Amino acid sequence: MTVPPSALTRLPVTWLYVPGDRPERFAKAVASGADVVIIDLEDAVAPARKDEARANAVAYLRARTADVPVHVRINDLATERGQADLAAVGELADAVRVPKVESVAVLDAITGVPAYALLESAAGIVAARDIAAHPCVAGVALGEQDLAAELSISDESAMNHLRLQVVLAAGAAGLPPVPLSVYPHVTDEAGLIASCRAGRALGLFGRTAIHPRQIPAIRRAFRPTDEEAARAAEIVEAAEQAERAGLGAVALPDGRFADAPIVARARRTVALARQLADEA
Repeated sequence: MTVPPSALTRLPVTWLYVPGDRPERFAKAVASGADVVIIDLEDAVAPARKDEARANAVAYLRARTADVPVHVRINDLATERGQADLAAVGELADAVRVPKVESVAVLDAITGVPAYALLESAAGIVAARDIAAHPCVAGVALGEQDLAAELSISDESAMNHLRLQVVLAAGAAGLPPVPLSVYPHVTDEAGLIASCRAGRALGLFGRTAIHPRQIPAIRRAFRPTDEEAARAAEIVEAAEQAERAGLGAVALPDGRFADAPIVARARRTVALARQLADEA
């Protein structure tokens, strides 16, 4: 069974935040096994230490040698501090994460670096499709805690409608899958896994983490089950047999037919199972 290179694009599964005012943790975060490390200059840093945090990020990014992608969550671009963050790290970071994005106007200032737009308000959700389509945007994500607080949402399931709107916006813009927001209960592994699996069922993929101990659980939650991987491999094998035989239709052993989108999804599942098995 062959999986083409287009299906093997490695999707980040874990994104680990590290406070910008804790530079002694930067190298540890990079060595944690996270797919992406995010140096946080915003929520994790007290106002009095934000300039120090920015300087820490710049120093680390200039000296780094590891090949793990490092993003920087800057402060709100509507503020002078956010603009200073962008000017300082924009040419050094692999991407910037832009908080509190509510319209495309704030994104026009970003050039030369991929941006991940964080949608943390009702206005951001309403504008999600336009934001996702902006040329500088490489991905979008939800800031669920801020959003729930603004809308006084206390029922976890009530967030699903908002999550789906962002999933649709990302899909329409051709962006990568939307990762889940942080799970704040660091010691609740069972709850973390259950939350990840619920998000996966909605089309979300991967998750931001606030502690390295969350990384293995997130990987397990998004790894295809043995049954899912076997089923996907069966579909891919049937598709290859049909191609060799010059057939347009892909007939499965159980009598069902698989069209092109189903085959493409199966290839992605096989690739993901291999990726996460290699990293287990």
